[in-house]
Amino acid sequence: MLIEQIRTDLVTATKAKDTDTQRTLRSVIAAVQEASVSGAQAVVLDDDGVLAVLKAQVKRRIDAAEAFESGGADERAAAERAEIVILEGYLPAALSSEALEAIVASVFDANGFESKADMGNAMKAVNAEVAGRADGRAVADLVKSRLA
Repeated sequence: MLIEQIRTDLVTATKAKDTDTQRTLRSVIAAVQEASVSGAQAVVLDDDGVLAVLKAQVKRRIDAAEAFESGGADERAAAERAEIVILEGYLPAALSSEALEAIVASVFDANGFESKADMGNAMKAVNAEVAGRADGRAVADLVKSRLA
């Protein structure tokens, strides 16, 4: 499981005295634990659940880095970006824009989406194919452009 890999990597980072990786992985493990007990009942997150937490952590760090940059705290922004690099090592490889466009085109051809009323169904179908390997905003923009 992915969380076990993260824990193993934390031990390795601790032994190597890699404080940046340690701090990042500890925060991810804490976020996964928090997510597992946040509902009505405690659950063990599967790899998809852990990936969702990782994506949320990456998004949080992107937002923080942008805020630090706009506030003139370049060192803090650089630290956030370094953590993003560490976290992205656990995420599936992102699709290229060409691959994403090809997936959108094939989904549209297979399902016959044509009008803006099909937006929700088109997004659902494309996201099922993309499986988290592309930014949601990029997917939405492509789908909207095809439905215009």
